[in-house]
Amino acid sequence: MEHSGRPSTAQIVLLATSSALTAVFYSMYRRKAGTACRLKEAKKFSIDQDLKKILIDAPGKCIPYAVIEGVVKSVKETLSSQFVDNCKGVVERLTLREHKMVWNRTTHLWNDCEKIVHQRTNTVPFDLVSHDDSVSTAVRVIRPLDSAELDLEVVYENFHPTVQSFTDAIGHLISGERPKGIRETEEMLKVGESVTGVGELVLDSNLVKLQPPKQGMQYFISRLDYESLLTKQQSRVKLWKVLTIVFGIATCATVFFILRKQYIHFKERQKLKSIREEFREMQTKRLREMDLEEESISPNACIICLSSERSCVFLECGHVCSCDDCYHALPQPKKCPMCRKAISRVVPLYNS
Repeated sequence: MEHSGRPSTAQIVLLATSSALTAVFYSMYRRKAGTACRLKEAKKFSIDQDLKKILIDAPGKCIPYAVIEGVVKSVKETLSSQFVDNCKGVVERLTLREHKMVWNRTTHLWNDCEKIVHQRTNTVPFDLVSHDDSVSTAVRVIRPLDSAELDLEVVYENFHPTVQSFTDAIGHLISGERPKGIRETEEMLKVGESVTGVGELVLDSNLVKLQPPKQGMQYFISRLDYESLLTKQQSRVKLWKVLTIVFGIATCATVFFILRKQYIHFKERQKLKSIREEFREMQTKRLREMDLEEESISPNACIICLSSERSCVFLECGHVCSCDDCYHALPQPKKCPMCRKAISRVVPLYNS
């Protein structure tokens, strides 16, 4: 805090940063809490012979937000793993990630860094069917890649280390980047996998479809069961809530500190004003006792005796207001007669 009572630049930056982070975390908390609440309130349906009848009776043959648990079954063709034999699925994601060490000029440490250099996702139409093979009803999954959490299983992973020569090593030290290698992964949603789908359930031309919901609700295609998926979302709500509370407290503490400093500064100004008014009254009274006019007093006269010249510099306040005799006459502990601050030492003032 500066002597003017205004917040310092560091305090303003701290307050702005903590306020912005609190707002961001609170926004994320509200969004995640809304997602978890709507997921908890979603209606759960079984894939059976009654599903079509339920949709026929529903308004517009549509249930806005529904939970379906079933087994993945391809409609026509399947995707075969490029690395694992007899591994078939309906969604395949191939990813190449570059791993390297980056020199941090601030901490003077090498930090791990990962960057996706290539990613390709393939998908084919698929249904969710009942665990009971005797049930013929199926639910067609529409636009699975729009899922907020497309939960895929890693079926292949391999790391290809970078071979470096001595010249390359020298160049990497100069550039501040040291490549480690390329990690190749293949993820799949395999045929026969148990999946939980959460979205809009509609009946379209005798075909039951699960598609992305409207009104901003989240679309889920997950290998977790419904209870585990709900627990996962609720744990994220708790995380964002804790972050919001922590940074909210930091913001309130910063505001309190700034206001407290301003209040202390205000009280000091009020006290100084009161002291000056008291001193002015005492000086006026002293002039009356000496039967003197204010204009006849020298500007350099001691403010206590009004006769001798000022000859003392009080530290640490820096006021020059007293002669040496009046200084020694001040009661213990000695305080500046103008600002009432303690006098730690006195420096003689010589007028030439």
